[in-house]
Amino acid sequence: MLIHPWDAPRSDAEWQQWLAAHDFGQLAVNGLPGEPPHVQPTHFAYDPEHGPHGRVLLHLARPNPLWPALEADPEVLLSVVDDYVYVPGPWQAPPDTPPEHGVPTSFYAAVQLRCTARVVDDPEEKADLLNLQVGHFQPEGGSAPAAVGEAPYGRMLSGIRGICLEVTDVRAKFKYASHKPAEVQERIAAGLAGRGGTHDTEAHAHQLRRR
Repeated sequence: MLIHPWDAPRSDAEWQQWLAAHDFGQLAVNGLPGEPPHVQPTHFAYDPEHGPHGRVLLHLARPNPLWPALEADPEVLLSVVDDYVYVPGPWQAPPDTPPEHGVPTSFYAAVQLRCTARVVDDPEEKADLLNLQVGHFQPEGGSAPAAVGEAPYGRMLSGIRGICLEVTDVRAKFKYASHKPAEVQERIAAGLAGRGGTHDTEAHAHQLRRR
């Protein structure tokens, strides 16, 4: 992922706060020789307090075909992309340039976590991992805790495997035209505010925040 200086996060807090609210991504695992990579869509829980870059907790079904590849090479990438919009060319036209000469582009936020994966098969640890995930997604409660040998979820633990990802490197990007002239930024902001399309509100907020 190309990251220009003006698209880089201003601090670790910027991407960490964004990631805390964007907890669905794609886990990329190198394929075995002769196979393409595995790309698994998944919910996850990010824990920023564990290690220098944090850790990620998730689980997948035991029949998932990626397990042999993950065990052969535990170096993986978790990619999260959201708040993306299409920006029409006229919005981007430089000052004193015909609108039809503007270059269309995409705005988006992205975080890529390079990680070392550890597969979790111990039933007690799997139960703890599940309870941490549910606590993240369902803080209001309402579901019984997972516990080995106890209903309702104990018998289901054998059907999943947990994954703990130790984050070793982070690449983050907030592509929202923060390097453009003020006139162009104002035109783009007005366009996003008036269009009302999917993600326009989020993109508009990023653009204003990073100006």
